[in-house]
Amino acid sequence: MVNLMLVDDEEHVREDLLKEIDWEAAGFRVVGCAENGREAMELAERTVPDIVVTDIRMPFMDGLQLAEWLRSRHPLTRIVILTGFDEFDYAQKAIRLHIDEYVLKPFSAADLLQALSKVKLRLDEEIAARKNEFLLREHYRRSLPVLRESFLVSLVTRRLRPADVADQARQYGIALSGRSFVASVLHVEVPAAAAEDAPHSLRDSGDPELKQFAVYNIAEEIAGRRGLGTVFLHNGKVAIITALGEPDQPAELQEAMDALEEIRQSVAKFLKLTLTIGVGTETSEPADLKYSYDDAVLALDYRLIHGAGRVLWIGDMEKREGEPLRFDEWKESALTRSLKVGTPDEIESAVEQVFSGFPESASYAELQIFHLELLTAIMKAAKDAGASPDEETTAELILPYAKIRTFASIDEAKQWVTALCVRLRSSIANDRLSAHKNLVQEAIRYTREHFRDPGISIARLCEHLHISAGYFSAIFKKETKSTFVAFLLQLRMEEAARLLRTTDLRAFEISEQVGYSDPNYFSFCFKKLFSLSPKEYRSRAGGDGV
Repeated sequence: MVNLMLVDDEEHVREDLLKEIDWEAAGFRVVGCAENGREAMELAERTVPDIVVTDIRMPFMDGLQLAEWLRSRHPLTRIVILTGFDEFDYAQKAIRLHIDEYVLKPFSAADLLQALSKVKLRLDEEIAARKNEFLLREHYRRSLPVLRESFLVSLVTRRLRPADVADQARQYGIALSGRSFVASVLHVEVPAAAAEDAPHSLRDSGDPELKQFAVYNIAEEIAGRRGLGTVFLHNGKVAIITALGEPDQPAELQEAMDALEEIRQSVAKFLKLTLTIGVGTETSEPADLKYSYDDAVLALDYRLIHGAGRVLWIGDMEKREGEPLRFDEWKESALTRSLKVGTPDEIESAVEQVFSGFPESASYAELQIFHLELLTAIMKAAKDAGASPDEETTAELILPYAKIRTFASIDEAKQWVTALCVRLRSSIANDRLSAHKNLVQEAIRYTREHFRDPGISIARLCEHLHISAGYFSAIFKKETKSTFVAFLLQLRMEEAARLLRTTDLRAFEISEQVGYSDPNYFSFCFKKLFSLSPKEYRSRAGGDGV
């Protein structure tokens, strides 16, 4: 069903259209009617119609002004203009606004329905095209290399869920099964001296992307031949992900490093470029390849000590006992989310996940570092959420060293962190509620001070409040049970009614005093709210004559 809005200043036209057309049978749902463009704007904000049918000539705001506003705020809404033969200038502007259909006056219900059916057909075709399985598959096939590359980059830059890694690796045809996994990074150094018989060497090329692609080609050829793994580009470098211990793959890390050495030598021989390769730690899960990649980048730094143009394994550079204790970024993300918008039970579950999987080989120093990283993440989440923790919570956050030394066990640390997070969550929720109330109160104060200004709008108010219009509208409606436009209208009309009762100001003077530059529109709005014209209202209220 297509949502449709009718906009026409003539009541009989709106009523006749509602009666003469079986909208539901034609596949339309009329979500509202408006008498002019200004009224239609507020109605469109509430209903977001698929199609707007609007007269081109209306008081206060004509159909083209409405269309221009719709194009900026609701670009997916289709627009049908009702126009006459004598409105050619309007029609020219309508062409620039990409109006979807025109219906010439005088028109019948059948004429309008025929135009609407065309628009609906195009809408249906667009929706069908976006859902068409063949087209989607074809687009997916063309986009597959980009999606594959994006997944590989994600794999080495952030920790993904193990289940997601397995699903996407299978989807993109990437071999990620093995005993362990390792990442390598290929870095092009200052070019080696070129041979005299190599006039077309890349050593003198000023195009880094061309050099990178040449290295990529060599790496991909050797990796494919020796089962080294998946080669891709990231952050200006060639990267390789290797699975160890499966058929057609290196059995041990040393075999992988031998293949990397072949790549290094081939680049030096054929491209006359000096290549340094950093190799990270082995990880037991492909989801942990981010840590291996980080270590591979770290290994590259040691070329400043050991020299460039070699394969550098982080295990040779930094001796480590067992698998290091890692602060899991995915678990951190779940914890910070629960801090900001979660329940106490979700916080407890998130903390449990953060503390799960502690390696038995972790040293006390590693545990201290882990706790500090965790507290730093909690502090950052609290700061981002604008929390104002109490004195006890603040003291515990800024004096972590002393607190960490008092823990007798991991369980004790876990309980303390859970309690801390629950208190912070309560503080964040209270602060957010208070912030919302303060924001709405400031909006109301500002509006009361400026409602006499014809230029006041949500955009100007939000500029004053330094927030987005969509966010403000949601908060304002939640706190006041009213839209801002309705609140402003009520405020202006109440002041107008007071002036009508207590002064002898004429209607056009009152219109100016309450923020309306158009007296006719003021009268229209007043009658809409009070069901009386300003003159009738003053007469019944016993005020002075107009």
